[in-house]
Amino acid sequence: MTSPVTLPRLSWGDPRGPRVLLAHGLGSDGALMWRYASALADAGWHAVAVDLRGHGDAPRTLDYRIDAYAADLSGTVPAGGGAWDAVVGHSLGGAAATVAAANDRSWTHRLVLVDPAIRLSDDDRAIVRASQEQSFADPSEEAVRAAHPTWHPIDVELKARATRRASRWAVEQTSTQNHIWDVRAQAAALAVPTRIIGADPAVHSIFTGDLAAEVLQNPVITLEVVAGAGHSPHRDRPEAAIGALLAALA
Repeated sequence: MTSPVTLPRLSWGDPRGPRVLLAHGLGSDGALMWRYASALADAGWHAVAVDLRGHGDAPRTLDYRIDAYAADLSGTVPAGGGAWDAVVGHSLGGAAATVAAANDRSWTHRLVLVDPAIRLSDDDRAIVRASQEQSFADPSEEAVRAAHPTWHPIDVELKARATRRASRWAVEQTSTQNHIWDVRAQAAALAVPTRIIGADPAVHSIFTGDLAAEVLQNPVITLEVVAGAGHSPHRDRPEAAIGALLAALA
């Protein structure tokens, strides 16, 4: 059993509004969830984004198993206590949020998973590893902009900064320590309404095909695919991704 760490927080919106937690993906940080957070704040929510362990300003540890990330999220509760009205998790954050919600049904009332890393095949892992190596090789805004010319300038700025702030060792260990990356059992155990915002398989998605069909057998889970978006819909097609999120939380 890993010891949880306290995760740094950023917040948007009126603290009196319904409370939503946002968990980012591998190699990112809480600030990169700004598009979702800003839209949620405008819609009346109080949005809180965290830096996951080994990322941003979060504590560094030796344990980077998905269960460890999930334990940190489980220990992250709204100011004043109680349950989150919703939790939004992208990629790694989606996998960790799935485990946290399956382990504690009182943690959140609703779950939204953005192209979640429910199970990674060897091919998926190779793609992720190559992407992370490329990011760390040149963590400049110029490199991010060249790789993602359609991204908003703030996403370019924040992605470059997130790479510089992340522990490269922690990111590498997240792959190494999770030699079997599979939280399908926890997804099957989810009991709260869960919407998956999927990436477009024609672009790149890690939640598709037989995996998606299996996970969607749980009747509380539904799927909406953002056409034309890759693994980060909120950066590739932000308006459509935000529309999908707001619809999921309506």
